[in-house]
Amino acid sequence: MRRADRLFQIIQILRRSHRPVTADQLAAELETSKRTIYRDIADLIGQRVPIRGEAGLGYVLSGDFDMPPLMLTPDEIEAAVLGAQWVAERGDPVLAGAARDLIAKIAAAVPERLRPYIAEPATRAARGRVVAPDGIDIARTRAWIHSGRKIRITYRDEQGATSQRTLWPVIVGYFETLRMLAAWCELRQDFRHFRTDRITDAEFLDERHGCRPGDLRTRWKQTLPRKRAGQAP
Repeated sequence: MRRADRLFQIIQILRRSHRPVTADQLAAELETSKRTIYRDIADLIGQRVPIRGEAGLGYVLSGDFDMPPLMLTPDEIEAAVLGAQWVAERGDPVLAGAARDLIAKIAAAVPERLRPYIAEPATRAARGRVVAPDGIDIARTRAWIHSGRKIRITYRDEQGATSQRTLWPVIVGYFETLRMLAAWCELRQDFRHFRTDRITDAEFLDERHGCRPGDLRTRWKQTLPRKRAGQAP
């Protein structure tokens, strides 16, 4: 690994960690020696990168540190392109278009020497199969998730029976051939998963459900073991 790449990776490791990272941990991840890490940390501090800590205790990066967002490594470029390919094949129309735009923006922003990682990637997302058509506007649903507002839907279950539900939307799940909306269901007073192709009507309400989106998602995650056992909406 080139020294410039290693310095960048040290910053990335510290940035993603929520606790001090020791020289041993840095050396192991970067496959180098602790002595090299000590020297690199000293050089970064000398370049006014706000790293705090000391040998033996660990290092942290100040939360207000900023750097150009597209200083990407080759592996990060390929990861971003692979993910964007998957979304372009399987995402709803708005996200699919955004994924294609993302690839184009990365190609325009990275240095010339890194563009082959986009034009000629070593990875490729498999072509997606036909996805069942959504009965709800997914782009608007994502906006309602972020804003913490309710959605009223008409839902048709596997047996063809319909019901009216008022939902607190949590997250949209993207699968190979369909999409699922996870939500708190006021009718059932529990979290439920709804296939978007079985939603026959949707009304986007201005009413807020009063729960922070992050808290609602945490509560939903805590129910997943029970949901995996199989529970119909």
